[in-house]
Amino acid sequence: LSRLIFGLLVIICIIIVGLLTTFSDSATNNRLRQNIIEKPSTKTLTTTTRSANNLRKSRIALSNKVFNLQKNSSLPTELTGNNMISRSMPSIMYGTAWKKERTQELVELAVRCGFRGIDTACQPKHYFEPGVGAALDHLYSEKVISREDIFLQTKFTSLDGQDPNNIPYDSNAELSDQVRQSFQKSLKNLRTTYLDSLVMHSPMRSLKDTLQVWKVFEEFYKAGLVKRLGLSNTYDLNTLRAVYEAAEIKPTVLQNRFYAQSGYDVPIREFCRNNGIQYQSFWTLTANPSIISSDTVKLLAVKYNKTSQQIFYRFVQLLGIVPLSGTKSSQHMLEDLQVDSIPMLPEEVAAIQLLL
Repeated sequence: LSRLIFGLLVIICIIIVGLLTTFSDSATNNRLRQNIIEKPSTKTLTTTTRSANNLRKSRIALSNKVFNLQKNSSLPTELTGNNMISRSMPSIMYGTAWKKERTQELVELAVRCGFRGIDTACQPKHYFEPGVGAALDHLYSEKVISREDIFLQTKFTSLDGQDPNNIPYDSNAELSDQVRQSFQKSLKNLRTTYLDSLVMHSPMRSLKDTLQVWKVFEEFYKAGLVKRLGLSNTYDLNTLRAVYEAAEIKPTVLQNRFYAQSGYDVPIREFCRNNGIQYQSFWTLTANPSIISSDTVKLLAVKYNKTSQQIFYRFVQLLGIVPLSGTKSSQHMLEDLQVDSIPMLPEEVAAIQLLL
């Protein structure tokens, strides 16, 4: 009997040890997932560019954020990507700044490669808006596309952003008339009767003037000449909030530089998500070379057989951002248009977020 009791005790101990081991392994794996430091393979994605203490704090904050979002959704809102993008706005757009005399050629190339969103501005200093119109008109005539196939976005640029020797409107006119003249110039340059999106290139020097420009924008919207209104280069949340609260027609576009100096607009992007504003990014690759060349991004590029630039574009899309591509290379255009199909996992997106 004593031997039987002893045997039973040994078996019970073995079972208890096994259960404790399983629980420990499970808890360890859960902590790894929660901290989101797993690699797509068996190794872990880590970063050496931050101190251990700051990295730990970032991981905890990110884990809490993801956990809180997951309580109300099967996938975190920030990671839903194209689900947040308007059907009429492509998930990646072609930017035409700095193209000068090659604008027509490059816009035609971009559209033939598959781009259906074009961003420009009535600002001869940095954009050649008539070249965009000429390119689209030629494509229409060849029946490559129709006007309805293109999401066309331009900007009103204040005198502060213009070349004083080449201003596309009367610099002595009243501000509201400057906006109207610029808009009519854009319609003429782009050879269209309406715009899909009209953006204020940057806030004016005062909130009063900013709202005055916005009131004229609203005239265009109410007349059916514009489908969306937005802002650009707005890095102060108070300014964005003030315009949003004062506007009768709310902004639905914000286009900003996506870079470290602005803290990647974290609170601004949150405001956009909560208020139906589509965040667009420019300088997406140019401003982030260290992240694009990081081991984290390189490992994902190998996993998905894509370039590091493609991985980063897909990453920002999965943050709910529409990036602008300004490439002059047809190969890169085709690569940029393929990023929608990269099935990145939420933990992989979060791993890149730790590098921001």
